[in-house]
Amino acid sequence: MRLCLYLLLCLAATLSSVMSRPHMWNKLILTHHWPSTFCHVEHCHSNLSYWTLHGLWPDKGINCNSSWHFNVTQIEDLLPDMKQSWPDLLHPSTTGFWKYEWYKHGTCAAEASSLDNQHKYFSKALELYHKVDMDGILRKFGITPSEKFYPFSQIEGVIENFYGIKPKIQCAHPSKNVGVQILGQIEICFNPDFTLLDCEKQLSKEIPSKVKVSEFSVCDHDTPVYYPPAP
Repeated sequence: MRLCLYLLLCLAATLSSVMSRPHMWNKLILTHHWPSTFCHVEHCHSNLSYWTLHGLWPDKGINCNSSWHFNVTQIEDLLPDMKQSWPDLLHPSTTGFWKYEWYKHGTCAAEASSLDNQHKYFSKALELYHKVDMDGILRKFGITPSEKFYPFSQIEGVIENFYGIKPKIQCAHPSKNVGVQILGQIEICFNPDFTLLDCEKQLSKEIPSKVKVSEFSVCDHDTPVYYPPAP
C-alpha cells in the first residue's frame, strides 16, 4: 500500500513538473524582414534586394538559459548560408546578432529535442527559410519592390493562397498623415512538428529586437503598401 502511494506521489510530481515548465512553447514563428525597410527604421544601409531571416521564435519564453553560451564554432558549416540568408544588417562583420537570437529565442526553442543544440536550431531556421522562399513566391505572383503602391489585400492574398495559412505582416508607419505604410516584416508560423500554422493577427507580446514600436506594427488592411526597392 505504501509502495503504491509512493509511486503515485512520484508520478504526480513528475506530471506537475512537466506541465508547469515555464518555457514550453506551442508555435514557432519564422520571421523575415525586408532590408530596405529595416534600414529605413534603424538608419543603416543595405543594398540587399531579397527577404532576409530575422529569426525563429518560439511563442513562449525569452532568454531561457543565460548560461548556455553561443559558440560560433558549433555552426561553422552553416556560416556561408548564415551570412547570406541571416545577415546582421546593423553590424555585418560580427556574430552579435546570431548570439542575441540564440540567447533570446534559441535557448527557449531548445526545449524541443529537434532543436536542442545550436546547430539544430540555426540549421532548422535556415531550412524553413529556404523552404518558404518568401522572396521567390512574392516575385512569382507579381509582388516585387516598386515605386508603385500595392493594396495590402493583394500581398496578404498571395501568401495565404500559396501557403494555405494566415501570415502576420508588419509595416513601418512613417506618419499618420502620409497615407501609406512600408512593408517591413512577414511572419510564417509552424507547429512543433514544423507543419504550417496560422499566425495570430494581433500584436505580439514580445516586440522584435531592434525595431521601434512606434514605427513597426501590424499592417493596416485599408492603407496602401509601399514595397521599397533596394537603394
